[in-house]
Amino acid sequence: MDDIGRKSGHLMLITPERVFYAGLLGRPRERCSGAFNIYVAIEGGLWLTTSDGRESHAEMVAMLPNTGHTIASDYRSVLSVVIEPESVCPGVLEDLAARLSGPEGKAFADRIRAAYLALREHHAGDDFSSAEFDFLCLGEALPQRVLDPRVARAIVQIGKFCGEPVTAASCAAEAGLSPSRFLHLFKEETGISFRSFRAWKRARHLLHFANQDINLAHLAQDIGYPDSTHFSHSIRRFYGLKPRAIFSGSRDLAIYRSNRTGGANSGWTQEAG
Repeated sequence: MDDIGRKSGHLMLITPERVFYAGLLGRPRERCSGAFNIYVAIEGGLWLTTSDGRESHAEMVAMLPNTGHTIASDYRSVLSVVIEPESVCPGVLEDLAARLSGPEGKAFADRIRAAYLALREHHAGDDFSSAEFDFLCLGEALPQRVLDPRVARAIVQIGKFCGEPVTAASCAAEAGLSPSRFLHLFKEETGISFRSFRAWKRARHLLHFANQDINLAHLAQDIGYPDSTHFSHSIRRFYGLKPRAIFSGSRDLAIYRSNRTGGANSGWTQEAG
């Protein structure tokens, strides 16, 4: 970890299917992440308000993907484990959410806090697959979903973020399917529409640049947003924060990235702040 990150304790590990975040939570505002989120208080507790008005206070809360909620902390910082839903078998996240809110919850929270301490001492060059991430944070590897190869290829294309934005028509053509058949297959395999999936991945890609001094209008264009207004609205919907607020609160964040999804070796790299 760089000197700034070591001093603040703020860090983020990003893999294609997981994210571990330890940093500022920001002003409480409704968010609707496209992934499964586990929030753990570093100290004190967390205040959760769901979109249907339910309120609760606990040291850890879990939110299923695409569920509107507001999260606040007794302190400024929070730990967060993020799991991409298309990477695990159907039903796994619902079962995990039930376990996290049950008698095992305390053990899970303690393990995630221990994972944070371990990551603070991490040295570049270690390996992190999704299974290794899960063992570190949860004590077990979540069952991996096996996607139709045509959908898997489309997901890889969406995640490249280079050149023109990936369209359903281009993915359908590569898969040898009509656009309507491809869109049906994509939702059947992932549980979400192609358009919603792409919107979330676009917003998720922003995380790679969060600690950089960068022109946000240029970043929005590079990621594939049609304009700055659409960019701001989308990021605010997913994260409950405007892009500028995310970047302002991430100046002391050490960001690490691993590019592997399976169990094979992979180096992970630290991104300069």
